[in-house]
This record gives sequence, C-alpha cells and structure tokens, in this order.
Amino acid sequence: MAEKSRRPALVRTPSLNTRVLLLTGAIFIVTAMAAFLAFDRLVNTAVVRLGTLFAEKQVQFDRYRGLETLFREASLAQTLARSPAILEWAMDEDEPDKRARGLAELEHYRLAFKDRSYFFVIDKSANYYFNDRDDAYAGQQLRYTLSPDNPRDGWYYKTIRSDAVCQLNVDHDDNIRVTKVWVNCPVREGDQVLGMIGTGIDLTDFIREVVDFPQRGIDSVFVDASGAIQAHRDPRMVDFHSLTKDAKSKKTIFRLLEREQDRKALAAMMKRVAAEKNRVESRFVEMEGHQVLAGVGYLDQIGWFNVTLMDVDQLIERQLFNPIGAFLAVVLAAATLLVTLLFRHVVLNRLARLEAAVHQVKQGDFSTPIDPVNDEIGRLSRSFSEMAREVGDNTRLLESRVQERTEKLERLAYMDPLTEVYNRRGFVQAVEGERNRAARHGHRVGLLLIDVDMFKSVNDGYGHHGGDQVLAELARRLRNDLRSYDIAARWGGDEFVVLISECGQETLRVIAHKISASFSGAPILLEDGREVDVTASIGACLAGPDEPVDRIIARVDAALYVAKGAGRDRVIVMEPA
Repeated sequence: MAEKSRRPALVRTPSLNTRVLLLTGAIFIVTAMAAFLAFDRLVNTAVVRLGTLFAEKQVQFDRYRGLETLFREASLAQTLARSPAILEWAMDEDEPDKRARGLAELEHYRLAFKDRSYFFVIDKSANYYFNDRDDAYAGQQLRYTLSPDNPRDGWYYKTIRSDAVCQLNVDHDDNIRVTKVWVNCPVREGDQVLGMIGTGIDLTDFIREVVDFPQRGIDSVFVDASGAIQAHRDPRMVDFHSLTKDAKSKKTIFRLLEREQDRKALAAMMKRVAAEKNRVESRFVEMEGHQVLAGVGYLDQIGWFNVTLMDVDQLIERQLFNPIGAFLAVVLAAATLLVTLLFRHVVLNRLARLEAAVHQVKQGDFSTPIDPVNDEIGRLSRSFSEMAREVGDNTRLLESRVQERTEKLERLAYMDPLTEVYNRRGFVQAVEGERNRAARHGHRVGLLLIDVDMFKSVNDGYGHHGGDQVLAELARRLRNDLRSYDIAARWGGDEFVVLISECGQETLRVIAHKISASFSGAPILLEDGREVDVTASIGACLAGPDEPVDRIIARVDAALYVAKGAGRDRVIVMEPA
C-alpha cells in the first residue's frame, strides 16, 4: 500500500499569466531601450539643428550690429582723408594758412566723430596731431613725433605699406595715455602716401555697445585675420598692439580652444567665410571642458571676424523634452501584448511626426503641426511648436534687423548725409541704371555740372557750419527744380551734378537756367538770421546712352570751365558738335 501511495513529484512551472507578464516585461525592457535611444537621438538632433539655425542668425545679427558702429567712423575718416584742406596741409605742413585750414577741418570733423577725437600723422615730418572730446589740446594738437626705430610706432609704418582703405587696431597710446579701437585711414594723393588720419572708439564703450550684449548663453568675440582678439566681454582678453606683435605673443581665439582639431577647423571656417563675404558657418568646439557652438562671420569692410560662442544647453532647455520619457515608462510598464503591438502606432509614429517637424523647422518652416492628443507627447509637441514659433519669431526679428541695418549701410554708402542727395558713388551707380534704360528706348540724356561761385568766401565769412547750411539749402532747391525721375548728387565740395533723363538741347538749356535762377533768386537765410547771396556757374551737355561716363564728365567740366572763365553766374551748354 505504501508503494502504491507514492506519486511522481510535479515540477512547478510558471503560469501562463506569469509568462505573459515576463514576456511583456522583456518586450518592455527591449522596447524601452529602443525608445530611449530613439528619443535621446531625437532630442539631441532637435537641439543641435535648432541651435545651428539660431547660431547663423545670431552671427548675422552680431555682424551688422558691430559693423554699424564701426562703418560710420571709418566712412567719416575716409572722407576726411580726401579733404582738400588736409591734402594741401600734408604736402606743405609749415605754411601757416594751410596749417590753419587743416586744423579747422580736423576740428570740424572731430564734432562728427562718435568719440569726438581725431589723430593725424603727416608722413614727411612724422608729426602726430591729436585732440580729444574735451578739446584739451586746443592750440597744442601736435603731441609728439613718430620714429621708425620705436616699436610702439610700428602700427603706422605697417599700415601705410598695406593696400587697405582703412585698418583697425586696438591699442594703448603711451604718449596720450588712452586705450581705444583705432580707425587708421591712409591719406594719399594718387600713389603717394601723405600721412595717416583717423579716430578712436573708447574700448570700454565699444565692448559695452557691441560685445557685452545682454543675451543668456551667448558670447560675442571680434578677432582680426590672425585670430587676435580685438573685442571681448572681458577686457583682459583683448590683444593690444596686434599690428606690431609677434604672432606667438598674441592673445588669439585659438588659445581658448582645448583641441588642436578645433583650432584647425576654426581657422578653416575663417578662411572660407572671408572668401565668401556673406557666408556664415558654425560647428561645435570644446572650451573649458564643455561643448559650445561657434558661429563665424566676416566683416569685410574692416577686416575683422565676429565669432559668436553659444551654450546650446542654456539657449534650448532640454527639460522641455522630459515629459515624454515619463510617459513612455508609464505606458510600457502597464502595457499588455496588445499595447506592445500597438506601441509603434501609439508612440513611435507620433515621435516620427515630431522628428519630421524638426526637419520642417530645419528647412525654415516654423509652422509645425500640433499633436491633438492631450498627453505627454502632445504636450511635448505643443512645447516644441511653441519653441519653433519662438525661434521663427526671433528669426524674423533678426532678419528684419539685418535688413534695417543693410538699408542704413547702403544709405551711408550711396547718400551724402549733409545734402540728402546721392554722393559720387551713388550717382555713378544710379547713372548706369538710367543709361541702360535710355539705351533700350533710344533716348539721349543731359548732364549738368554745377559749381557754387566763390564758395570759399562763404566758408570764410560764415564759417563751415554756415557753408553746410548753404549747401543743404541749395540741394533742397535743386531737388524742387528737377523732375521726379532726374538724378541729382553732390559731386564733391561745392559741386553738384545732375542727370536729366529723356532730354533734348532746348530742354537741357531750360532746366539749367531754371536751376541758376533758383540758386540766385532769393538769399539763403542762415540759422543765426544772416542772409547769404549765392550764384552758380553751370556747364551742360547732351550725351548718347553709349557714351562713356568719364568722357561725358570731361565735356561737361569743359563747359563749366568756360562758364567760370566768362565771369561766373552763367550757364554754358556744350553744343552737340
């Protein structure tokens, strides 16, 4: 009986429910790992791509913000370098009258410079003239004499040997005890160097206005072609005397990078953006053990590069993506086999749509679709959509500011700020367009060259400010006398030039006499109540649409010469023959 009562022992095996749970748990672990990797890649891709897009727009914004500050000063310095009074003084420094006119011209421009200061070096004597915003050196503008044997004066001798129109140099002048961003413009008569002229921008003011811009996670640095730091939020990082320093002793942007491969990559980026002036490049580099996004742009007018360093983690908060991780963990923990089979539809497909939205943002379309489901992915989608819209708004704002600054720069480049008509460069460009139109329609054009008679006596009698008022009023009368499609410009000093469209000989004569009568018809009332009587000599000629501009100018200049030789205050029209 005892033998019969023995039964084989049953091996206990997990229940089907347990095995399903185990299988579901295994699927959960595998799927969770795959989802985590996909999610992490998605977040990193979104951060990198959005950060790169933001970096390019930020570099363009920094470039035009810095360019606006410096270009105006460089333009004024170039204009001063071409002033007849400066050229005459530089060629004959010891002549009292030329010296007085030259100093008066410098003082006139000093009030226009942002820093209210100037310097002027005359090449023959190497004398250095300077005055500051407080007019502290009035009557004593000659401060010292440069020497080629003095290393601290090497900036001058190096600059005059270059072909650049103007160069910038951050320097501390030991003789006058100031630290500035110096704008150095050579004074030339043809190929002959007569000296150097320019102004300075206080380094502290320049850093505060251009570099120390309150943007979280963003540092802007300006460097020269060798990588020497010219402007940095920390003044101690600025490399002074860059023009005369040995390359090994310079404080360069490359020294801030920890890896040699990053230094080589940054140098290559600078080379490429310099070759394509409107190009902007960006890449990640390592600084102080941390990855930052470096954007590089080139300021071709001044020969500097602006390097924008961005901490992407501060610009784009990764916490916005955290809810999706919690959502996936909750869904997968409570999921059944059906949930596992539907996982692709419920989670991965929606993540794919979010990734597609990232690609859409990369292409410049910030109107990303919003997931209608009110869950973690939906909130992430809305957060991403809100972030994309904010980036889009910032992008449009930056593009608008870039456009505004571009228009301001074009106005500085092509318009005369005193008379509000074209300058010589703007006139030549406008004339080319009008002559092309005239050539298509077979029309002839007329050209007037107007010289204000005895204008030097106006400046002598009423001062340069009075002379400026006279020129501004004459320009206003000139605009009123012309048709809407005619072109007027200040040719230089007290000369104006006018292009008359669709013009015949009689029309040209009538318009010329109309302008002459307008100039002399009524005295010009100055701000101080004094009146100035003005007349003008006018040379005029007709020209075919294919005739070279220099030949037209030569003919109309000959007509003006005849008008002035015949006693001034008259119109001479060059006959077609």
